[in-house]
Amino acid sequence: QVQLVESGGGLVQPGGSLRLSCAASGSISSFNAMGWYRQAPGKQRESVASMTRGGITNYADSVTGRFTISRDNAKNTMYLQMNSLSPEDTAVYYCFAVSLLNTFWGQGTQVTVSS
Repeated sequence: QVQLVESGGGLVQPGGSLRLSCAASGSISSFNAMGWYRQAPGKQRESVASMTRGGITNYADSVTGRFTISRDNAKNTMYLQMNSLSPEDTAVYYCFAVSLLNTFWGQGTQVTVSS
């Protein structure tokens, strides 16, 4: 069973930056895709960014140009660099990983953008 652990969340002022990490308990190179979702209070969970095993990335319109997804296979870790943060980005951020048979989720990390 793969475990995903997010870190890097916290409180940041509008316009600031954060980098989220998602560390996997096993090799991430075998996953078909990995990515990030977020859920704001009172809202449905929404896709933020994803990356296929081949490196193809996809972003929500609301974060395009501000967020960058990446991964380090040697460290079995995926990242989400978030720049120009706004209060609308406040949410719990979850990483996920898709294998042939399963989808795995992390426990989430809180990101709060506030002055």
